[in-house]
Amino acid sequence: MSFHPPEPFRIKMVEPIHLIDKPEREKALKRAGYNIFGLNSDEVFIDLLTDSGTGAMSQDQWSGIMVGDESYAGARSYHRLTDVMNEIFGFKHFVPTHQGRAAENILCAVILKEGQYVPSNMHFDTTEGNIRARGGRPTNLVCQEAFDVSPDIPFKGNMDLDKLEEFINKVGPENIPLGMITITNNAGGGQPVSMKNLRGVSKIYRKYKIPFFIDACRFAENSYFIKLREPGYQDKSPLEIAQEIFSLADGATMSAKKDAIVNIGGFLATNDSELFEKVKSDCILREGFITYGGLAGRDLDAIAIGLREGLQEDYLAYRLGQTAYLASELKKIGIPVIEPAGGHAVYINAGELLPHIPQPEFPGQALSVEMYREGAIRSVELGSVAFAYPDPDSGEMIYPELDLVRLALPRRTYTQSHLDYVVEVMARIYKDKDKLSGYQIVKQPKLMRHFSAVFEPI
Repeated sequence: MSFHPPEPFRIKMVEPIHLIDKPEREKALKRAGYNIFGLNSDEVFIDLLTDSGTGAMSQDQWSGIMVGDESYAGARSYHRLTDVMNEIFGFKHFVPTHQGRAAENILCAVILKEGQYVPSNMHFDTTEGNIRARGGRPTNLVCQEAFDVSPDIPFKGNMDLDKLEEFINKVGPENIPLGMITITNNAGGGQPVSMKNLRGVSKIYRKYKIPFFIDACRFAENSYFIKLREPGYQDKSPLEIAQEIFSLADGATMSAKKDAIVNIGGFLATNDSELFEKVKSDCILREGFITYGGLAGRDLDAIAIGLREGLQEDYLAYRLGQTAYLASELKKIGIPVIEPAGGHAVYINAGELLPHIPQPEFPGQALSVEMYREGAIRSVELGSVAFAYPDPDSGEMIYPELDLVRLALPRRTYTQSHLDYVVEVMARIYKDKDKLSGYQIVKQPKLMRHFSAVFEPI
């Protein structure tokens, strides 16, 4: 059996978890409308729903919380965060927000008009939802290698530069108020983007005078992938790599609940002073004053400390190693996963695992429900439930290339024995996978249906 690098920490506090029996799990599924989001946390044994805000903070972060300055304006906590923002990201302006989707909401409110396009490698759900809510058209232009099963492609999160330039010329740069890229590419298997590709994307956006914003949720993991995989970066620190990444962009949005290892928080940053005036007004209207942005002062201190901790090499080696370990062990028992392993999650190819369930019957949903039924493991479907949408022109349903189930690993939270339990449960599911059937939606909202849709078995 392979082992990932040992945890660069020791456990000081524990939270009890309990495995409820199978009849109780079945009742919970029915009550939740077979939507994993509807389960109560005390009904879940291993919670891999998301790595967002679910990690364990360090002793330094908890200490930082105790010195948080709760002044309404100009708090010391804000200035401590500003110092870290300048060190890592280097943008001229930023506002804190209560999480990443709030930053996306503000950005879309001040820059996006109905009918305009926003290209990216692959937008994740809240980004896509915020764009669609404003009448915009999120457009994914990830490289074709993203859908290649080969484990030897190091940067499957890259944007297809030819497609990007063709798309800009097709719709016109005047109809693109901003361009984006997501690092790492969450919707496509947590795959990283190379520095070479980021330079190419930046060059194209700047050629057409399109503001370039990075969705920076997992920038530290992406930086470490560049260090490990891209020639010329082996001797650079993750911090130095991150600084180079953000020097290529005009701004960024981030959920600090990921690579800043906090339970709440985010930011919107920009170099555009004129745009920032609009951002400030919208932040005050929606979030709070610009020096706290919907957060307590103590949260700002926790983010400032966590941003630096998230770039520590021993932590990143453990983090990526833990994910690679789970992917390797699942592959050994026949579970098809996206390779090479991403930084924050293992992505199971549910469409390949359950080829007898067609996309309109949601193979990823079927697998995520079965994981809970069999082992009280909570995962998330990232396939035809989350990303299928009606074409705005024809009304025809457009399905994603892959039906995935994501097993997101909370930071500094689960041990190897927890991951081994997941593998044991998946081995039992694999044995009877041909007996699984699909699901249909009986109730759903207009946007981001995967959070609250109600299902029933077919």
